[in-house]
Amino acid sequence: MAIERTLSILKPDAVKNNITGKINSYIESSGLKIIAQKMMLLTKKQAELFYEIHKDRSFFGELVEFMTSGPVIVQVLVGKNAVSKYRQIMGATDPKQAEKGTIRGDFADDISENRVHGSDSLENARKEIDFFFAEHELV
Repeated sequence: MAIERTLSILKPDAVKNNITGKINSYIESSGLKIIAQKMMLLTKKQAELFYEIHKDRSFFGELVEFMTSGPVIVQVLVGKNAVSKYRQIMGATDPKQAEKGTIRGDFADDISENRVHGSDSLENARKEIDFFFAEHELV
């Protein structure tokens, strides 16, 4: 098992509903460690660049609008198989299909506002971490 880094974003709905500490408890209870964290307001340009992979999808505009609707918390997680472990902890993208005991299964109600984002591959984790953090910010 490899020690990896992955990106986590606690989306505007998580911040607005004041459940970021509860979500982080799921992360830390799994054995993942938060090594960098910051709250920020994404600009439209940042959101468009970050989610560029989805630019041709019908939900792109709605996603950008949502991700710029309030503060987010971006964080870097580290641990054994961090990418796949965090994907399991998050649960299915659609909260209606997410198992209880996962972040989305316990806290999310809607696929478009599903509380969290996590990198889907080690390659994307590297790109996503570099998008938000300089190497010196990673403790």
